[in-house]
Amino acid sequence: MKKMKAGIIGCGNISGIYFTNLKNSPWVEIVACADLIIENAKAKADEFNIPNVYTVEEMLAQTDIEFIINLTIPSSHANVDIASLEAGKHVYSEKPLAITLDEGRRVLNLADQKGLRVGCAPDTFLGSGVQTAKAAIESGLIGRPIAATAFMMGSGPEAWHPNPEFFYASGGGPMMDMGPYYVSALVELLGPASRISASTGIQIPDRVVGSGPLEGKPITVQTPTHLAGTMDFENGAIATMITSFDIFGGSGLPWLEIYGTQGSLSLGDPNFFNGEVKLRKPGSEEWELLDPVFECGKNERGLGIDDMIQSIHEQKDHRVSARLAYHVLEIMQSFQQSSLEGRHIVLQSTYRYGRLPSPQQAESAE
Repeated sequence: MKKMKAGIIGCGNISGIYFTNLKNSPWVEIVACADLIIENAKAKADEFNIPNVYTVEEMLAQTDIEFIINLTIPSSHANVDIASLEAGKHVYSEKPLAITLDEGRRVLNLADQKGLRVGCAPDTFLGSGVQTAKAAIESGLIGRPIAATAFMMGSGPEAWHPNPEFFYASGGGPMMDMGPYYVSALVELLGPASRISASTGIQIPDRVVGSGPLEGKPITVQTPTHLAGTMDFENGAIATMITSFDIFGGSGLPWLEIYGTQGSLSLGDPNFFNGEVKLRKPGSEEWELLDPVFECGKNERGLGIDDMIQSIHEQKDHRVSARLAYHVLEIMQSFQQSSLEGRHIVLQSTYRYGRLPSPQQAESAE
């Protein structure tokens, strides 16, 4: 099978792992890169031996490039996706799909109109960690899943990230930044969610850049940095979730646990592809380490791109779908909406692999 030629737009902090992992992909060949700061694109092209450096407009005009990998900042994801689709190209975006549901629907509707594919990170749930847990659930090891917990407890990225301001702007925050890993894993394991309730707040409103050329620059927080709530799932399970950039003393809480009528599962950090999965049965005081269903590395970013392009060739739905990302986006947005409005939020979207609910359904329901 001839590899699909692709270009990367956005040559910032996350791009290196994509260039590295996709270098040996059997499905895609990275032939070009672009960035608003052209020096960033040239540096990545030199480092990874990429033959072409373009502006964004030049890249989208290249007829031999069929696939765009969108690694821009969150507020640009939808606009770059839309421009790529208008140019007749499939596109895969870093998470989140968009920063508003309206933008997300525009992306999905345009893809439908154009007959093109849109994918969206995270693809970590394709890794051995979540898939081992999913196999355990499907085999009945914990009985019927009835509850879950998910905790992302940290102090924020300003201490290490060279340009962290966007994490604290609209579209940022711990839910939009790290929530996609946890929520995508929960949807993969428990199915679609149906209702959200939450409390959110900006607990520490002033931050300071801690490293790099912007060290010492103050940051005014404009988005919630602590979100705590519950997720009701269509299958009846209830999850408790907290994402926070306000935890400076560390936490002893687990990353992700699933509780069933006949046992519990404990998973590692869903930001990574592998990780231990442990089982505890009723009456036992010990966790049993489960054998992984397959072996994979810690950081296999780009796995979803391979799956997407293979699915295009085989004319089947791809796993890391923008429709899944839209459902995840609505879940995350509903945390803040629930807090602001003081009520449960009933979700309008749903998602199951192999079934493609139309985004117009959500649009007409609003």
